[in-house]
Amino acid sequence: MPAKARLSQAAVEQRRQDVLRYVADHGALRIDALADRFGVSLMTMHRDLDDLAGRRLLRKERGRAVAFPALTMETATRFRESAGLAAKTALCAAVAGLITPGSTLLMDDSTTLYPLAGMLARRDRDARLTVVTNSVGLAQRLGGAPGVDVTLLGGRYRSEFNSCTGPEVTRALARRHADLVLMSATAVLDGCLFHPLREYVEVKEAMLAAAGRAALVVDSSKMGRRATYAYGTAARYGTVVTDSAAPAGELAALRATGAAVQVVEPGAG
Repeated sequence: MPAKARLSQAAVEQRRQDVLRYVADHGALRIDALADRFGVSLMTMHRDLDDLAGRRLLRKERGRAVAFPALTMETATRFRESAGLAAKTALCAAVAGLITPGSTLLMDDSTTLYPLAGMLARRDRDARLTVVTNSVGLAQRLGGAPGVDVTLLGGRYRSEFNSCTGPEVTRALARRHADLVLMSATAVLDGCLFHPLREYVEVKEAMLAAAGRAALVVDSSKMGRRATYAYGTAARYGTVVTDSAAPAGELAALRATGAAVQVVEPGAG
């Protein structure tokens, strides 16, 4: 019998992300049941769970995999960066057309916007742009981009989000005006937006107040969910860009707020 082909590291990581999401959805599961569910050996599943536990994305205990609270899942930067990358890339490609040369752009700390950094770096260096962000990850990705001037809003650094927050950030935003703000949301339900931490809600509010136009860039995995703090509805955004897997009911609720909703196909960017 021929040996089974070895999976690429990317395929292994994708399986581990799928395992993580499945455990998060169920709270706690037996390891042997997970091995059966994903069609791998018990030893392979133990390796997958050891890796995820080592990244502090779940707990492994007495034959079970146990999910952390939702906040931990939402703030695990390494997981968020690689999750749903095809959808995020398509969303960023769609929203890139809203950015005009010479403008000032505000960007929040969402990893949904990470692919946009690469797109901006490939623009004509004469199409100058000023980017203001509280995201260390975005600032790093844009730091060497030709024609892009980057300002990082400093404050309390939170490693789980790889970004800054607090009164220093909101005070700095109160002294600025931007042409456009791009941001995402941790959770969207019935047209309302949510985040698990109040201090990040305050940053989002300050960004909205500082910008002439606003666009919400949110993939379908955030739809139909809520978190601790609500901060208004999609009505505060002229444009909402999401992907085609978004539930029809959530799309209808977003449109009912008066926002213009654009739906893109993952892989089309």
